[in-house]
Amino acid sequence: MPAIVGSMFAYLAAQLIALAVPQVLEQIVDGPLAHGERDQVVPLALLVFGLGAAEAAMFALRRWLVIGPTTKIEARMRNALYARLQDLPVSFHDRWPSGQLLSRAVSDLGLIRRWLAFGLILLVGNLLVLVAGAVILISMSWVLGIVFLACAVPLWIVGYRFEGRYSEVARRSQDQSGDLATMVEESVHGIRVLKAFGRGKHALRSFREQAESLRSTEIEKARLDANIWVWILIVPAVALSICLALGVWMASQGQLSVGQLVAFFATAAVLAWPIESIGFLLAFSLDARTATDRFFDIMDTENEITDPERAAAVERPRGELAFNDVHFRYQDSPDRFGDLLDGVDLVLQPGETMALVGLTGSGKTTMTALTTRLYDVTDGSVTIDGVDVRALTRDELRRHIAMAFEDATLFSASVRDNVLLGRPELGREAADADPAVAAEAERVLDEALRIAQAGFAYDLPDGVDTKVGEEGMSLSGGQRQRLALARAVAAKPSVLVLDDPLSALDVATEARVEAELRTVLAETTALIVAHRPSTVMLADRVALLEEGRITAVGTHSELLRESEHYRYVISSLEEDERRAEAEASDRLLDDDRKEAIR
Repeated sequence: MPAIVGSMFAYLAAQLIALAVPQVLEQIVDGPLAHGERDQVVPLALLVFGLGAAEAAMFALRRWLVIGPTTKIEARMRNALYARLQDLPVSFHDRWPSGQLLSRAVSDLGLIRRWLAFGLILLVGNLLVLVAGAVILISMSWVLGIVFLACAVPLWIVGYRFEGRYSEVARRSQDQSGDLATMVEESVHGIRVLKAFGRGKHALRSFREQAESLRSTEIEKARLDANIWVWILIVPAVALSICLALGVWMASQGQLSVGQLVAFFATAAVLAWPIESIGFLLAFSLDARTATDRFFDIMDTENEITDPERAAAVERPRGELAFNDVHFRYQDSPDRFGDLLDGVDLVLQPGETMALVGLTGSGKTTMTALTTRLYDVTDGSVTIDGVDVRALTRDELRRHIAMAFEDATLFSASVRDNVLLGRPELGREAADADPAVAAEAERVLDEALRIAQAGFAYDLPDGVDTKVGEEGMSLSGGQRQRLALARAVAAKPSVLVLDDPLSALDVATEARVEAELRTVLAETTALIVAHRPSTVMLADRVALLEEGRITAVGTHSELLRESEHYRYVISSLEEDERRAEAEASDRLLDDDRKEAIR
């Protein structure tokens, strides 16, 4: 802030120096030139040169003072926004399109930075210069000064009307830009689907429609801007012409000297830029205000999932996971649909592997998401070793529980960084600084890749230091799933939650992964969402989720014998497994082709 204020003073000093030049011109015209004393012109001309040099120096100082601090402000705001996005719950990200968030993080913050460095300083500085200039004009000739200022009244009326209309259009434009960014991102991420279904032209049509809407809004903005520019250019010109005619008459009547008349119009010329800048600075300020509002749309969003003021702790984690009369519904779910989870009771003993089965839409994935507080229960509680997960800090909770999702997401980083994501103490910086940490990182990485049957990572061009590309799309679905599973295993949690992490694997690979997982699961409590009968076989017990409740718990054979609904679910899973095996065989061929290309 001091730098911005200093820059504002530097700009104001430059403009005041510019206003001083006409006073020197008055002395030149009414003095040496009027009396024929040419030798007296040189000192005054040098004074004008000196004032011009000082003005240039003040302009340079203004830029030098402000450019560094404003970029730091932008960086801090961007970091704060990113931290806020990381802190906000999954339910927020379910509602907000990624393009809207991206436009706020990039274009909106860039606009705010430019306004702080340029718009704010010029707006405040020019308003002060106009006040100072008005005082000077009136002091020269109160008649001409009042006429000149009276002609500016229409500008303030037009500006007031302009503000309300432009604000609405500016907000619409920035929101449409965010929507367009969302469409581009979705099209890029879904390019395989669009190509596979031949829907590229349809996507292009939709894009053109949104782009045309944005274009129309931008034209509306430009039209509003052009309208105010008409007034800004015409009104001062009319004011000067009236003042010129009146001033010449007054000079002819001896009410003004020629020097005073020259100084008056030289001062008016200096004020021309501050007056003309009103239009675009006002539009710029309105755009910046809209960008600020959009920034605070995110920053002021209430976070429903927060750390407790007095956090509990799990001193010696055993790994007991319990769902106690858990109810859950999504925020925007209509009341008529009721709770998705409607009184779930389930206890996983330390070291036990529990398979969770149920028909599609029964709430299995939602139930797993409650364990790490990706969502919070609507009623009831989820506990780890008897401690409500809401009583723990989110960082501690997620040290005890690790997840692997069916839709495996990798980051644009190396295989090593992706797998060790949950072990920051084994990160690259720590490993480079300490050979012992580096050795432990290699051991954990090797073990996790072995368990997940992800040895293919060593055959990549740069081995485990190969960057996998955005969302890991350079890898096959099965390879991404295995790396995601390795990431969960490497975290060494006391509770492992797996949401059907083997769905993209062929039968042979799945069998090897399951064999290795048994060694891990022997010491770790595991909740596994099972979409295959073979996955169910990993479990010590099976829980059947039906219409939002756990209706049966037991071994696979017990449930086959005692539960008709379980038999129906298993038969459905067997059908799905046969289809999955065929798809996995196709994916395996794709993997072979990719490896051959490499």
